[in-house]
Amino acid sequence: MGNLIAHIKNLFSTPPKVKPLGGLNGLEKADVLFHNLVAEKKVPGLAVTILDRGEKMLQKGYGFADLEKRVQVDPKHTVFRIASISKCITGLALGKMVEDGIVDLDESFYTYVPDYPKRKYDFTLRQLASHTAGIRGYRGKEFALNRDYSIQDGIEIFKNDPLFFEPGTSYLYNSFDFVLLSLAMQEASGVSFEEYVQKKVLNPLELENTFPPLQSISSSAVENIAKFYTKRALGFTKAVEVNNTYKLAGGGYLSTCEDVAQLGQAILERKLLKQETYDELLTSQIVEGKPTYYGLGFQVSQDDHGRAFVGHVGSSVGAYTNLFVYPEQEKVIAILINCTDPKVQSVLDEAIVCVLNL
Repeated sequence: MGNLIAHIKNLFSTPPKVKPLGGLNGLEKADVLFHNLVAEKKVPGLAVTILDRGEKMLQKGYGFADLEKRVQVDPKHTVFRIASISKCITGLALGKMVEDGIVDLDESFYTYVPDYPKRKYDFTLRQLASHTAGIRGYRGKEFALNRDYSIQDGIEIFKNDPLFFEPGTSYLYNSFDFVLLSLAMQEASGVSFEEYVQKKVLNPLELENTFPPLQSISSSAVENIAKFYTKRALGFTKAVEVNNTYKLAGGGYLSTCEDVAQLGQAILERKLLKQETYDELLTSQIVEGKPTYYGLGFQVSQDDHGRAFVGHVGSSVGAYTNLFVYPEQEKVIAILINCTDPKVQSVLDEAIVCVLNL
């Protein structure tokens, strides 16, 4: 009965109104910037969690997880696609495999997957994890593929294509690197990539609301999955159906904003892995004497104000995401949006600056 009453209230809830920004700063201004993204119909909904030394500065849902049913976003329970933040999870799993002696970062990919078509050049796990292996990116509609491919099946999309460059001589960000990386990881460990990550990363970090697509999950989690949208000139339409199972490692996981922030806090506190392993993951690779601003599964850079951060921006069908960990400020910022890239990063950056300046 309670759910029915809540549903009826949601159906008749009035849309949010744009709030003025004049005179605001800090957390108040950030809150209004997030609110106005929904009020100005730039995003259908978003969840935000900001941690300061592990304490919640702001945790709030804005807008709707389901526009038709007017179900509001809940930062603790609404489940989003987290897109390329998945690479951070994979980075931690890779680090764990290195510590356990299962893989060597500088070993040839072919050591673990010997039947993969040979190329003119060899490439390593480190090069895959840092996008310096020369593997190509998406073509055409591959970004929105809706086929029930396993990781092994997924390599058929690109396995016969030539490398873009000699490994180690350039940088090309893509998710196919992580399809190959996850294949090598499961071949080396003897268990599925999904199972290894669950046992070695998600369970130890108590990320209970983080899981792969199409997995057998609790009914409550299924009920909490947001609807996924694409922004059009006249509003939001339902995003096309996709199946991200084969690219789980690079962009397939689903999670809540609270879990993503918890992941960021674990990275900030260097949980799960040794310090030297984190140093490997969170150090920018150098190509031709210049930094790529990417480590192993992590963006490693500075913001416009020179503040160092690690984490990831993610963009997927029906999802746009941010995870930023600022070590010096001891802050973690997690933002999840249920819409294909809505072109609002500049607003998110402005809100983040408001928080960091406190």
